[in-house]
Amino acid sequence: MSMSVSMPLGGVQVGSYDSYEQAQAAVDFLSDEKFPVENVTIIGSDLKQVEKVTGRMTWGRALSAGAAGGAWWGLFVGLLLGMFSEDGSNWLGSVFTGLLVGLLFGALFAGMGYAATRGRRDFTSTSRIVAGRYDVMCDPSRAEEARASLARFSLRG
Repeated sequence: MSMSVSMPLGGVQVGSYDSYEQAQAAVDFLSDEKFPVENVTIIGSDLKQVEKVTGRMTWGRALSAGAAGGAWWGLFVGLLLGMFSEDGSNWLGSVFTGLLVGLLFGALFAGMGYAATRGRRDFTSTSRIVAGRYDVMCDPSRAEEARASLARFSLRG
């Protein structure tokens, strides 16, 4: 019967930082120092979702966003249809028709989607997941070497 000691995910901690950019800079420093960074892991802890409200959602905004997205898809389909048409004479017509049909259907579907919410979410936002702390972890066999390099990194400023 063999005994094993449980090791945290990613190895042992060799550094801890307040932002991902700082942790990334530390690993980049290790790489510059020719440390084998394939032994390193960055782990974010204390996760939270941050949602930034960017504006008010209105009928005009919903319809224009849907029309714009639909126009791009319509343009793409129109270009494909135009490229594979038997004669190249109606290429521009295919592109223009695809653009218009995409614009109309995009606005229509966006309007239906906005109407279905019945005003329960009348704002636009972006969201992201951020961590409260970023730990740089390392394989135990290389941990002391990583700690020594990161000590020089922290003295650097």
